[in-house]
Amino acid sequence: MADKPTLFPPQSQDAGAGKPGLEYKMTPEPEFIREGYKGADKLLNKVALITGGDSGIGRAVAVHFAREGADVTIVYFPTEEEDAAKTKQLVEAEGRRCLALAGDLKLPAFCQEIVERTVAEYGQLDVLVNNAAEQNWHDSLEDITDSELDSIFNLNIIAMFRITRAALKHLKEGAAVINTTSVNAYKGNEALLDYTSTKGAIEAFTRALSLQLVKKGIRVNSVAPGPIWTPFITGAGLLKVPVFGHNTPMGRAGQPSEVAPAYVFLASEDASYFSGQTLHPNGGDVVNA
Repeated sequence: MADKPTLFPPQSQDAGAGKPGLEYKMTPEPEFIREGYKGADKLLNKVALITGGDSGIGRAVAVHFAREGADVTIVYFPTEEEDAAKTKQLVEAEGRRCLALAGDLKLPAFCQEIVERTVAEYGQLDVLVNNAAEQNWHDSLEDITDSELDSIFNLNIIAMFRITRAALKHLKEGAAVINTTSVNAYKGNEALLDYTSTKGAIEAFTRALSLQLVKKGIRVNSVAPGPIWTPFITGAGLLKVPVFGHNTPMGRAGQPSEVAPAYVFLASEDASYFSGQTLHPNGGDVVNA
């Protein structure tokens, strides 16, 4: 039987164009890990770099990775300091180390810096999670400005090229790259034209890069979440309806805790025969590609 839709209080945060809101301001706050989740050392002594790791799916991935035995670096925008500090605390509570790096991934030098600082801190890099993104809602293509186009493509896809390129000299056989795309890349979204286009580009990037790196023993996959209760959907006044995710077959939004295990799987040896693939935690929507 389908779960009942979750009623969320209407809420918005003036985070600025394209920026996610802050997790600590959400009501209710998202669930980042289920109480009964038991780690099994799937990532013991691995090192993971997670962009957009301060909140939402990124926070959930960081905490799950730590519970599975990994040390992590989380990368976040400077305005998200309070969320990042909480994520760092959560990772350290799992007995693992957390390096928190603030900056703007639209700057090429910062994309290089986060990789080099991670390797300097831990001596290795085993898993790269390209998760940071922004989105802008517009009713018409004519409303999308050039500055918005430059910003969203720079962060959502061009930064992935730069970060992954910088990481390649440190990734060894058995390493994993995991990119966050979206159900919108498969279904389309008329109000998120530029965002949806970047997510389609991420799908193509994942498939092509997987073919390029398979000979080196590096796996490249992606995760395409559906509607997930994260600060991403509260920024810039985006959430105005009390039932978020009600149009999925399950009739509800997902929690980050329901998405992060997909990243654990793809990062671990359990996914040793997966590359160029996409997992779809989306509430039951059937998508084909």
